[in-house]
Amino acid sequence: MSETATEAPEGQPGRQEIEDALANVIDPELGVNIVDLGLLYGTRWDDEGGLIMDMTLTTAACPLQDVIEEQVAQNLEPLVDEWHVNWVWMPPWGPERITEEGRDQMRALGFNI
Repeated sequence: MSETATEAPEGQPGRQEIEDALANVIDPELGVNIVDLGLLYGTRWDDEGGLIMDMTLTTAACPLQDVIEEQVAQNLEPLVDEWHVNWVWMPPWGPERITEEGRDQMRALGFNI
């Protein structure tokens, strides 16, 4: 098993730059980005310089996992050569993970949150 580090290797984007790119990935069902929804649990780098993102979905039965991964690819392509989404289900996602910005976005879309 390869080693991992939370700090970006030299020449790789930092956590904030990655999160800024992933903020352009919109959950197709809710219309809010995956960062503000709290779907991104964390990022780390493997010993070969690949980015690993621990992510979840609002439900394990979500049929749009491929759509989200495609958006992730499009937004990370200019920043990162190698990346992998590690889909995790524990802890399960809950609405308490939504940021205040995400809550504002959801209210603007008509959600009562």
